[in-house]
Amino acid sequence: MKIDRLILKEVIGPWLFGVALFTALLFAGLYLNRVADYIVRGVPPNTIGELTILLLPAIVAKTFGMAILLAGLLAFGRLSSDSEVVALRAAGASVFRIILPVILFSIAIAALTFVFNERLVPPAANRAKILLIELAEKGGAVTGEPIHVQISDKNVNAILVARSFNLASRTMSDVTITTYNDQRKPTYLLLVKEMAFRGVGDWHIRGESQLIIPGNAYVIKTNEAWPPQVPKVTLSPGDIMTASNNDNDVYSMAEIRRQIERGKRDGNLRKEKIANLEYGYWLKLSVPLAAIIFGTLGAVLGIRNARTGTATGFALAIGIIFGYQLIGNFMNVWALGGVLPAWIAAFLPLLIGFVCAVFIMWRRNA
Repeated sequence: MKIDRLILKEVIGPWLFGVALFTALLFAGLYLNRVADYIVRGVPPNTIGELTILLLPAIVAKTFGMAILLAGLLAFGRLSSDSEVVALRAAGASVFRIILPVILFSIAIAALTFVFNERLVPPAANRAKILLIELAEKGGAVTGEPIHVQISDKNVNAILVARSFNLASRTMSDVTITTYNDQRKPTYLLLVKEMAFRGVGDWHIRGESQLIIPGNAYVIKTNEAWPPQVPKVTLSPGDIMTASNNDNDVYSMAEIRRQIERGKRDGNLRKEKIANLEYGYWLKLSVPLAAIIFGTLGAVLGIRNARTGTATGFALAIGIIFGYQLIGNFMNVWALGGVLPAWIAAFLPLLIGFVCAVFIMWRRNA
């Protein structure tokens, strides 16, 4: 129908503009300083270009929903300012019928986002991670965050924490391994200055290490011999990187599910890591669905009686996105802390947005 073509024509242009705008902003905020550092360090331009291209799919997929929110606000803000919405309402069209093309377009955007996250983002993110590790190795750097993984044998559970992990030399430094009994009370602390990977299931202690028994005043010096009271570290450097990785962009939904099942079966993932994977699994669905909520919310908020400028649409879009991210961060913390199940934490912001969209649509239709 002519109404649908008119509205879609108004929406598609601002949506493409929004994708470009939010992609540039997110890339600048997340990676621009790092790229500038690589340029200063003399990293070849083709490597920087490849890294930039590999980082873009994950960023672009996150902007699809934001862009449809902005597009709805701008498109219907203009239609309202030119009294075209008033004319459609006078002809008997309901608010739902007027915004229906945007809802359908948002569903298509949600499907596109899901395909991006499942097919394009994981291989690109994995390749980008490898490039970043290679650049860190060349610069003599270590991984950004401390290593924190669970290790165990048949009788003893333990947690390994390392201040730094160098993938190039396959070493860990300032390592603390804490063993626990059945009551989850610490039984031994093994302090190691440096550990080196020598082969499958073989991490070697370099230099002097200390075995501490909590509650006792003495220390056992092990002198590179692995104490029998502490389970050996059998994880490979790759397994450690997987266990310490919190970026779910590198996995598809099926891969996340396999990580969760294997972690629960083998017991080598911490409870917090499993919770993060479960939350990331449901985000693979909630992020695409957010495009539908954002599109509907942007359209109904864009229908206004007073004449408003483009700046109002931008301000509303930024405010809604900020509110969504703020609620999402709270949900993430609560999911990792076990306060809420992961699926509730992932979908609750969408439920709040859906209720708001329906309420505003009802008020606009009154």
